[in-house]
Amino acid sequence: MRVLVVEDEPFLAEAIRDGLRLEAIAADVAGEGDAALELLGVNAYDIAVLDRDIPGPSGDEIARRIVASGSGMPILMLTAADRLDDKASGFELGADDYLTKPFDLQELVLRLRALDRRRAYNRPPVRELAGLRLDPFRREVYRGGRYVALTRKQFAVLEVLVGAEGGVVSAEQLLERAWDENADPFTNAVRITVSALRKRLGEPWLIATVPGVGYRIDTGDRDERG
Repeated sequence: MRVLVVEDEPFLAEAIRDGLRLEAIAADVAGEGDAALELLGVNAYDIAVLDRDIPGPSGDEIARRIVASGSGMPILMLTAADRLDDKASGFELGADDYLTKPFDLQELVLRLRALDRRRAYNRPPVRELAGLRLDPFRREVYRGGRYVALTRKQFAVLEVLVGAEGGVVSAEQLLERAWDENADPFTNAVRITVSALRKRLGEPWLIATVPGVGYRIDTGDRDERG
């Protein structure tokens, strides 16, 4: 999952970003409205977390633009405005959830995962493919009934691959979905992570490399290891 966090208090924004990373959720941070709109214009996010009172275009205006875009991106408003009429106006703007400050980071994580589940309501919460069983909420993976211990980044990459249901996912797409905006586009982190993930899952090799294209979960019996 990749989220955009729009928060103008730097220490809080960094704490949220770092906390989400520990939960295998990639997060980009914008401290003001124009930066948020720029990021929304160039990146694909699963959820937007918006503070309403920010410099430049407000969180409310960003919410309006997200709704008007027709993208269907869920919006979670994270704000100190805690009166009932504040919450009502937030939902009227198109917010899917509303969390007031101060808040517990674990509650934010749970709400984000719930929004992601609703966004992908046509997919079962626990995903199964090619003998894999992946639970995104417990962050557990089993292969053939055997528990597989993964790092947070390995889990994030596998979640994207399983979500593609056997389709090919490019290295660029993995970098976009499982890392954040600070990732070097020329890094070999994707190749290294996929290689380590493949070994963790064990033989027969489950992650196939499609030369010059990307990676996929091999649902057949071909060996395209790379």
